Amino acid sequence: MAFARAIAAAYRRHGQNPDGALKLARITPAQLQKADGRMTARQMELLSAAAMQELDDEGLAAFERKLPWGSYGMLARASLTAPTLGVALKRWCRHHGLIAGGVRLALAVSGSTAIVSLREQRTLPREVRELSIAFVLRNIHGLACWYVDSRIPLQGARFPYPAPPHADAYQHMFPGPRQFDSAQAELRFDAQYLALPLRRDEKALNQLLQRALPITVLQYRRDRLLVGQVRQALAAHPERAPSAAALAEVLHVSARTLHRQLKEEGASLQRLKDEVRMERAKDLLLRTTRPVKQVAAAVGFRNEKSFARAFRAWVGVAPGAFRSTQ
Repeated sequence: MAFARAIAAAYRRHGQNPDGALKLARITPAQLQKADGRMTARQMELLSAAAMQELDDEGLAAFERKLPWGSYGMLARASLTAPTLGVALKRWCRHHGLIAGGVRLALAVSGSTAIVSLREQRTLPREVRELSIAFVLRNIHGLACWYVDSRIPLQGARFPYPAPPHADAYQHMFPGPRQFDSAQAELRFDAQYLALPLRRDEKALNQLLQRALPITVLQYRRDRLLVGQVRQALAAHPERAPSAAALAEVLHVSARTLHRQLKEEGASLQRLKDEVRMERAKDLLLRTTRPVKQVAAAVGFRNEKSFARAFRAWVGVAPGAFRSTQ
């Protein structure tokens, strides 16, 4: 309900009365003031939509100027023609800075992790700061999921303010590890998603914009990326390499779909098998004193000779040499 109070504060900053929007969302004055009050996702959607249209401000008074109704739709349309999600998000971050100078969004990649960061360029009004930051991060995450028609699991979310009394509600908006009192606001997720092609067109966007807030308020459910799921399935039993048919059955897809989707994601089943076996072999060589022959068996090789040949191709040195030089 703290978010509803922030929206009511946005009305006051614009010199308007929030009673009509609160009534539409079925939020009573008593509920609004309840310190530990909660509202449903549908109530949040109704209240936000009413406020943004009545105030003609999709930023809800958080920025130095209004973001007229349709501003975020314009940003979504500007990124729609991008070839990949990574390019789309970079466009979104750049264009967002053109219309809302109060925050600076950026996309970076660190190792295998994609990081969307939000830096405040000026001090946001206290009563709307939390709502603004949470809304912008949920907005970009929701749109990213919609663009590629895939649930993008968060590896972490960080917020530049102390944990609020309602911090438990953040698990519904940002499932995954959460950190407050951070230096800046961030979302972190697997960088592999950045390579996915956009799956939406102008017609789909027009349909979305008729009721776009659900992708901001609610988590996207579908997960299209298979690479991570395949890696997990292979890592569960590194000593045996399941066939494509067996793996497809575990993942509830056909073998044909498995191969096609991995190709779309720039991977292959054999390469993923090799990567999982290599990482497991390196781990055993470094963390244990097992003979190389046992390591070979543990990662699915029939004999030490074939393992040594494969390991040299992967790493550039023999297993024994790798162990002794680490």
